[in-house]
Amino acid sequence: MAKEKIVLAYSGGLDTSVILKWLKETYDAEIIAFTADIGQKDELDGLEAKALATGASKVYIDDLRDEFAKDFIYPMFQAGTLYEGQYLLGTSIARPLIAKRMVDIARAEGATAIAHGATGKGNDQVRFELTAAALAPEIGVIAPWRLEAFREQFPGRAEMIAYAEKHGIPVTASAAKPYSTDRNLLHISFESGMLEDPWFDPSSEENESMYVLSVSPERAPDKAEYVELTFDQGNCTAINGQELSPLAIMETLNELGGKHGIGRVDMVENRFVGMKSRGVYETPGGTILFTAHRKMESLTMDREVMHLRDSLIAKYSQLVYNGFWFAPERLALQALVEESQKNVSGVVRLKLYKGNVIGAGVKSPVSLYNPDIATMEADPSQAYDQGDATGFIRLNALRLKVSSAVNNK
Repeated sequence: MAKEKIVLAYSGGLDTSVILKWLKETYDAEIIAFTADIGQKDELDGLEAKALATGASKVYIDDLRDEFAKDFIYPMFQAGTLYEGQYLLGTSIARPLIAKRMVDIARAEGATAIAHGATGKGNDQVRFELTAAALAPEIGVIAPWRLEAFREQFPGRAEMIAYAEKHGIPVTASAAKPYSTDRNLLHISFESGMLEDPWFDPSSEENESMYVLSVSPERAPDKAEYVELTFDQGNCTAINGQELSPLAIMETLNELGGKHGIGRVDMVENRFVGMKSRGVYETPGGTILFTAHRKMESLTMDREVMHLRDSLIAKYSQLVYNGFWFAPERLALQALVEESQKNVSGVVRLKLYKGNVIGAGVKSPVSLYNPDIATMEADPSQAYDQGDATGFIRLNALRLKVSSAVNNK
């Protein structure tokens, strides 16, 4: 009989390298390693050879950067998504894409299960498995860190390193970087290690070497740089007049933002599983795109449509953060978001300077801003009669007067 096949989300780090070997031994299974190229750059070097040397029967390294930018980042940014007022969801939005491709490979290879190296304390386990449940409920999921036998064998990193050495698995575990990272096209995150102390200051000069995508605002150029972003129905389509793909837009904005020290966030967030965690993020291009998109909306979106969409930002953000990207409620919200973006078209000019994204102008052929109506001077259009405000205020004040009369008794 043919061996069971398991598709493993493989990064090449200590955890997934050990898990690959452990799965093969424990389940006597054929392990298919899968790595999604979503913008990790040189982190992908040598992964295929390493996975095969560790025991994988087959390795997929799929370039998903275009799909990531077009079908995941862009729809999320149309929604104005921001988790707990700070986090642009760089890790969260990548997980459903990775899990979706794992499911595709599992079906193509006839695998009975997918596996991941997410811990039992984190959000990623939920994101991977909710995506699998939504797209392929017939495929099983193996989460080694939630298995008592695995945790007993590997109570700490020392045991994992010893296991890797015993089996000839090349791993790099350095005390010089006592934190974990996750990088993709949208951001890079840092957590654990010294960052578990919320009083630790990662922005200090001695910790500058931790950052990958950006310089500190203090080291950014002393001269501001202007950039123009063109939008069509809520999606950025060009930079400084040059039309680019969503992938090229993100790469270009990352370079610009990183150069000017833009997009660093240090926050304590609420995980879906119940605990608080501290994370540090670099999202240079995403921060520019988020700011530009909001400014484009300010000129072109109807007030009530904007307020309705804004009332759903917290819900949409929670759905992405918690792993419900493929849930029916997120798809329903996306339909509303897409409708709200039909006229979000035009050009936004921004000034980038030492960590700041400063608005420097906005224009649109479908602008809802009418200077004749908004002017403090005489209105040549006579569209607004200031005298009408008297009745408007009187009607809105009625319930307040009634309430005051009752309460003052």
